[in-house]
Amino acid sequence: MNISKLIFQRGFPECDRTKVVVLYDEAFGQKFSVAVHSEQQRLSLLEACFIPEYAIVAMAEQELVGIAGFHTSQGKFTGGIIYRDLLSQLGFFKGNWAAFIFSLYERKPVPGELLLDGIAVHSDFRSQGIGGKLLDEIAQYAAENKYHQVRLDVIDINPRAKQLYERKGFKAIKTEKFAYLKWLLGFSSVTTMLLKINSTQS
Repeated sequence: MNISKLIFQRGFPECDRTKVVVLYDEAFGQKFSVAVHSEQQRLSLLEACFIPEYAIVAMAEQELVGIAGFHTSQGKFTGGIIYRDLLSQLGFFKGNWAAFIFSLYERKPVPGELLLDGIAVHSDFRSQGIGGKLLDEIAQYAAENKYHQVRLDVIDINPRAKQLYERKGFKAIKTEKFAYLKWLLGFSSVTTMLLKINSTQS
């Protein structure tokens, strides 16, 4: 597949929803498995929760190879599932457990801010610059829509992602440490990073 002619677009067609679910679970399944142990249930929840308009996707020869979800004050990429859905799909105890774990990950954007909700690139196409180009597209989208900053969180066990964000101009502003949760979440600190957006980027 030729990725030299990548096409970026906002959202994805419904026919690609399953591909998006598999791609996202490939990237973040280990993190989400703490909340939802069953792969089948996890995939079902992901399929229900994605809102396409809050994502930018990378296409190569009409195949989806990468995606960047985002969160604004109007909505978010993973916003299509709510507490009662967790209870109905997982039952009372597992649903409340999932809700508790998801609450640990929850971040909300401030006015004028676009919050990155995760970047995933197909395993066959990593280390080819797609993640960086998706970040460029996110920054461009933020500028065109008058957001003044892009914020993201990166965990301590993902130093390569942090290096990529730094190369793209993101600056670390704080690090939250919670070593007491490492046994549960698999990581012990989260660094918040900001990219300032100005009108010259639009």
